Amino acid sequence: MPSHDAEAATPFTMGPALLFCPADRPERFGKAADRSDAVILDLEDAVAPADKQRARGAILAQLGTGGESAELDPSRTIVRVNPVGTAEFEKDLHSLAHTPYRTVMLAKAETAEQLRALAGYRVIALCETAAGIVNAAAIAAEPNVVALMWGAEDLLASLGGLSSRNDDGGYRAVALHSRSAVLLAAKAAGKEAIDSVYVNIPDLEGLLEESRDAVASGFGAKACIHPNQVAVVREAYAPSLEDLAKATELLEAASAAGTGVFQFEGKMIDGPILKHAEATLRRAGHAS
Repeated sequence: MPSHDAEAATPFTMGPALLFCPADRPERFGKAADRSDAVILDLEDAVAPADKQRARGAILAQLGTGGESAELDPSRTIVRVNPVGTAEFEKDLHSLAHTPYRTVMLAKAETAEQLRALAGYRVIALCETAAGIVNAAAIAAEPNVVALMWGAEDLLASLGGLSSRNDDGGYRAVALHSRSAVLLAAKAAGKEAIDSVYVNIPDLEGLLEESRDAVASGFGAKACIHPNQVAVVREAYAPSLEDLAKATELLEAASAAGTGVFQFEGKMIDGPILKHAEATLRRAGHAS
């Protein structure tokens, strides 16, 4: 396996809209990449067992003679591999070694030890089982993990449940707990957190509401399963001109005040409020 320790330590900066693309549909690779902030070539759930070898071949086939993709930027490409311990995972890993792609999403990540099978890769650990949620903090602490994502439907399946959502479309309590657990584990380890997909594709209003909550809660990105969802996620993550103006004024006032706590427009302002303003500017690309 190639060694890429320096890359493994690089923070995750893809986002906010990540788009899954079945790895056995190479005709969609370029379009998915063009329409999103990063494309996830899926070798796991999106590909039938009988087609997985063909999917790996499709990824290899679109590479040039020098190992570079004619369509995909490795810095904006993620490959979702099958769970550690399966024969498909070993085949995925063998194929990955012949590509320039070094950001991997590990399906059904459950233990910190599993991440060591991907040493040298930047890993997004997908916590989507009971064990993965319970061990999220230990998983996030692994050096090659750059982000955590949670998966609602696989999680409920692992619990023997029927659905992650109530009849009104909102998440059940166990799903909300898991979402929060993954977010807290990721941020406590200084890693990024990615919100789960929204499976009701026609319901763009519901997606917008959930994406806005993801932004407000601290998720750095949200995964999409259809190109039409990308613009909605981007809208949720983009600060309004009013938000940008308020954040800029607040930070300028803080600089002028030169004290830890001060008043601004009748409100007491301290460190956490300033961090909110800085996060708003970062989302707009106005700050590093």
